[in-house]
Amino acid sequence: MQRMTITIDAIRDDFAFLDDWEERYRYIIELGNELGPFPDEARDDRHKVRGCVSQVWLVTETGEGADPVIHFKGDSDAHIVRGLVAIMMALFSGRRASEITAIDAEGTMRELGLDEHLTPQRANGLRAMVQRIKDEANAAVAAA
Repeated sequence: MQRMTITIDAIRDDFAFLDDWEERYRYIIELGNELGPFPDEARDDRHKVRGCVSQVWLVTETGEGADPVIHFKGDSDAHIVRGLVAIMMALFSGRRASEITAIDAEGTMRELGLDEHLTPQRANGLRAMVQRIKDEANAAVAAA
């Protein structure tokens, strides 16, 4: 599974230092470039996130137990969306299912200013990805 080394707190700090949105867009694209390889066999309908204009794929690895740790691996065919996937991986991956369901992703998007600077289609796609991640976490808790 893909393990990002950058944390959501580091992303928040980096965003605070970047003055304008052109710099932030470049940074988001750089984050996407750090995602690493995504398995070709997972670029299929089963892993595709519905509701995204760009193609986005998500693989879930669920640990053991009543409140398992869940790791996500994601990718997109669009550079900026790949960066948004990286931000969501930093926010959600490697946490317990109960933590994932409680995370306020909308609040994080607002805090980073993504809600104001993304097109409505991209924002909707990001919400679809968040919903899929939370659905996976809810399913992991229900299955335990």
